[in-house]
Amino acid sequence: MPKEIILERMTWPQVGKAIEDGYDTAVFSCSATEQHGPHLPLFVDAEHGERMALEVARRLGKALVAPSIRVGCSEHHMTFPGTISIRAETLEALALDYCESLSRHGFKNICIIPSHGGNFAPIAGMLDRLREAVMPGTCVFAFTDLDGMMRAWRNAVQEESGLGNRVGGHADIAESSIMMVLHPELVDENIAEPGFTDPVTPEVLDRMFKVGLQNLTPNGVMGDPRGMSVPIGLRCIDTFAGMISDFFVGQIRKEKKDSC
Repeated sequence: MPKEIILERMTWPQVGKAIEDGYDTAVFSCSATEQHGPHLPLFVDAEHGERMALEVARRLGKALVAPSIRVGCSEHHMTFPGTISIRAETLEALALDYCESLSRHGFKNICIIPSHGGNFAPIAGMLDRLREAVMPGTCVFAFTDLDGMMRAWRNAVQEESGLGNRVGGHADIAESSIMMVLHPELVDENIAEPGFTDPVTPEVLDRMFKVGLQNLTPNGVMGDPRGMSVPIGLRCIDTFAGMISDFFVGQIRKEKKDSC
């Protein structure tokens, strides 16, 4: 087992040796750099995505963590200063080049994790083209169940604190608690306040993506961050990582079975 599984921290001989030893799965996240309310920094999704990729790679075994794509499709956040957004076509071009590069080096499974809600639909839409772009023998998988992620967060928060109704999907109790685990020094609990707290239905999401988040919540928060805690954050990380890992294990097994 290599001492390091984060690709960027390895030398090329170490990467080559790991692939020879069966570390033929690569995991990376597609994230975002965007506003997360007045109490959280812009890199919430980027840092969360990197942690998710590491957690999932550890659970999968024989997997390395490829660099995250740290910007994403965030047009609906662009009225909030600091947000950086790329077009869906740009995200696809980046993901395609990532997958093609990893495939050429001998990775047989490439697992993509969106850690930003605005990336789920674009990644689902490009998945067939990513699969066509890689070398024969390489499979590309992506977790694209945004509703599933929301349910996992609500369940985790409810089990840990009984505050599952404060999960709204953006800068809420779940994301704020995760950041308390990752970067507590950058979380300002004193100014954390609720934003849009109505149920997040498909109609609400459609409106958000079409007219912008500011039309739903002036402070940029979906849900309620109050009650955030490290135990909630740890539970959310573990729950989400476990769900994604199980998904990828099932997809890889299915692909192997179908190929026989």
